[in-house]
Amino acid sequence: MKVQESEVLDIPTAEEVNDLIIEAIQDIKGLNIIKIDLNKIEDSPANYFIICEGESTVQVGAIATNINKRLRKEIGVKCYHLEGMKESKWVLLDYFDTIVHVFYPETRQFYDIEDLWSDGKFTEYQNL
Repeated sequence: MKVQESEVLDIPTAEEVNDLIIEAIQDIKGLNIIKIDLNKIEDSPANYFIICEGESTVQVGAIATNINKRLRKEIGVKCYHLEGMKESKWVLLDYFDTIVHVFYPETRQFYDIEDLWSDGKFTEYQNL
């Protein structure tokens, strides 16, 4: 049976997903954005972590909402698991290959995820 071109699923790459996550964070003026490549770390929970912060709990929630909305709408990627929206001190969005952590600044400092995964390859993004 021949597969029609319209039947082939266009699955976005991890790079495309990560780029759109970064854009969605920057849309809402998220700060101190870091991507950690965990591909070479055995037993890591994902291939990438993207970490950022908002200056208020309202901004933290808005960043998470924007990421979720843009990925679903623009590339058809749904969030597998979302938690932390009620308090908006630490919102986690799980996209299987990429886990996004949106923090309130004091919460980010307390948990210090960057130090826990310091063996990964870090990419920092400018604040807009």
